Amino acid sequence: MKSKLKEFIQHLYHEVEDETKAEEYIDTALPLIGLIVMYFNSLESSLDSILCENFTDKTDSTGLIVISGLNYSSKVELFKRFLDNFQIDLNIQFKEYTKLIENLKKSAQLRNLVVHANWESMNEEGFAYVKLKMSKNGMHQEYIQFDNDSLQKIIELILETQNKLHNLWDERNKILYL
Repeated sequence: MKSKLKEFIQHLYHEVEDETKAEEYIDTALPLIGLIVMYFNSLESSLDSILCENFTDKTDSTGLIVISGLNYSSKVELFKRFLDNFQIDLNIQFKEYTKLIENLKKSAQLRNLVVHANWESMNEEGFAYVKLKMSKNGMHQEYIQFDNDSLQKIIELILETQNKLHNLWDERNKILYL
């Protein structure tokens, strides 16, 4: 995804020269935004289920008590700690484990960008306002280009991450129960 910064000058303002083209971008983006939300929720649900199973496979209640109220990043960190401990105890290293943890985090970051973007600020090039950046160089408005390709890549990352999560958990269960 391409990003660009625009210097903040007195008021938060977004230049949209061709509103018709900007609306066309939004119309094509909306179904993809919905898929990102839906698939990310499914990824988080899978993570919840795996965390619950880590406590006991007889009931989810123990795990649900522990993860209740945790945000997604805390669940990823808890999952990481469980698997780090498992790998240390058995002196093994899961293939692509580090990449899975990175992708779990990246999926959340990208989903948050999409969900919290100011879609009404989208311009004719597909750039939407995402946040105000403050630094020693002043304040800048950050825009990210959410074209169909970039939104599709987010969807693919989330689906791939969920698949790798299930594969790793299956591998862990084979080691544990065989």
